[in-house]
Amino acid sequence: MPTRAIMIQGTGSNVGKSMLVAGLCRAALRRGISVAPFKPQNMSNNAAVTDDGGEIGRAQALQAMASGRDLSVHMNPVLLKPETDTGSQVVVQGRVQSRLEARDFGGARGVLLKPVMESFGILAKSADLIIVEGAGSPAETNLRQGDIANMGFARAANVPVVLAGDIDRGGVIAQIVGTKAVIDPDDAAMIAGFLINKFRGDVRLFDDGYQDIIRRTGWLGFGVLPWFYGAHLLPAEDAVDLARARSDGDFHIVCPMLSRISNFDDLDPLAAEPAVRLSMIPPGTPLPADADLVILPGTKSTRGDLAFLRSQGWDIDLHAHVRRGGHVLGICGGYQMLGQAVSDPAGLEGAAGQDAGLGLLDVETRMAAGKTLTRATALHCGTQTQIDGYEIHIGQTTGADCQRPFCQINDAPDGAVSRDGKIAGTYLHGLFSNDTFRAAWLGQFGLAAAPVSYSQTVDDTLDQLADHMEKHLDVSAILDCAGPV
Repeated sequence: MPTRAIMIQGTGSNVGKSMLVAGLCRAALRRGISVAPFKPQNMSNNAAVTDDGGEIGRAQALQAMASGRDLSVHMNPVLLKPETDTGSQVVVQGRVQSRLEARDFGGARGVLLKPVMESFGILAKSADLIIVEGAGSPAETNLRQGDIANMGFARAANVPVVLAGDIDRGGVIAQIVGTKAVIDPDDAAMIAGFLINKFRGDVRLFDDGYQDIIRRTGWLGFGVLPWFYGAHLLPAEDAVDLARARSDGDFHIVCPMLSRISNFDDLDPLAAEPAVRLSMIPPGTPLPADADLVILPGTKSTRGDLAFLRSQGWDIDLHAHVRRGGHVLGICGGYQMLGQAVSDPAGLEGAAGQDAGLGLLDVETRMAAGKTLTRATALHCGTQTQIDGYEIHIGQTTGADCQRPFCQINDAPDGAVSRDGKIAGTYLHGLFSNDTFRAAWLGQFGLAAAPVSYSQTVDDTLDQLADHMEKHLDVSAILDCAGPV
C-alpha cells in the first residue's frame, strides 16, 4: 500500500494548525497507523534538537511525540529563525545554510523546494501516513509564486488539503469563503474540505453559518471543534501564546518576553508546578518587585535582545531584584547576557561588534562560527541530580565564575554560578523537563514539587486532544481524504 498524506492549512497564522496536526497524529497512532508529521517550511525560534543531529521546530517535536516517533530533520526541512525584523537564519534539513533578508527570500524559495521534496520522500519511506502542516495562509496571494509552505507544496506533492478556520478571532465565514475567492482555481481544487477551530459556547448557534460556508464553497465540512482547554498543558511554539494562563503558586518566577525569545518551552514544566507562579512579562511592563527568581530565556539574537532588554528598563529592574537578594538564572542567550561582555567580531547574529553585558556574572562570551547542536545528559553540580537536555547555540563563554559550573556535561563543565550562588547561567535547554532534577532544584528554594511526571502529563494531554477531536470532528473522514504520494 502506498504512503498517503493529508495537509492541514489555515486561513491565517495561529489558527491552531500545529495542535490539529498533533491531535490527528495521535488519533492515527491509536488506530494502529504508522504516522509521521511534516512541515515543509516553519518560521520559529523555538527549536528542538533531533536524533539525527539537527534542529526542527518545536511543534514538529510535539507532533512526533504524538506519533510515537523519534525526531528527524526531515519532519521540518526548512526552518526560518528570525534574527531581526527583516532577516532570518535559514536552516535546511537541520543545518544552518545561510542568512537571508525577507526581501531576498522569495528568490530562494524555488531552490528550497528540492530539499523539501527530498525530505518528504525520505519520510514517506518510513510511514504509512504523513500529516502535513501548512504555514500562515494560502490566501497570501503575494507569496504564491515559488511557495513551498502551502499550495506550492500541496500541488508539487499532490497532497489533499483540509482548510482550518479560527472562529475565535471572528469573521470565520469570510476567512474560509474568502480563501476560495482569492486563490487560484487549481489550488482551490486541492481542498477536500474545511473545519472550524476554537469555538466557545453552544456549537448549535453556528449551524446556519456552517451550512452557509458549505453552500458558498461547495466543500465538505468536517465539523466544528470547541476550544480545547487543555492546550496550556502542551508546549507552545509561538511567542504569541506566551501570555496564556500559568499556575498561581507562592514562589514567583518572572521571565521577560524578549523580542527574539527562543526555546521558551524550557519554562513549561515550571508553569505546571502548583508551588510556582510563572509570569511572562511583555514589553512595556516592568519586572515585578515581588519576584523570587528572574529567568532570562534563550534568544536568537543575544546582542539584539540585550539592547531590547535595556530599552525596556529591565536591566534596571533586574539589578534592583539582585540588590533585594533575588535569584537569577540565565539559559543559553540569557546566560550570555549575564556576563561582562558579548562580542560578535564576525557579525554572526547581526552587525559585528561588542556590547557590555549585565555584569552579574564574571564571564565573557565570544560568538564564533560553528553551532553546537546536541542532546546532552548532565549532572547538576548543586543537587548532584541528572539532567536530560540539549544544547543549541553559537558562542563560547569563559571567565572566573565558570570555575563554579552549573553542571557537568559528559565530565565537561557547563555554565557558571556567582560566588553567593544567587546568579547562575547554563547553555542547557530542556533542563526542567527532568522530574527528578526539577524537584531537587525547587527543593533548594524550600519548595515541594508536584508528584507527577511532566512528560506523562504532555502525553496524557495529547490523548485528551485526540479524544476531543474524535468527539467533535469527523476524524475518520479527514484521514480518508489522504491521497497516495
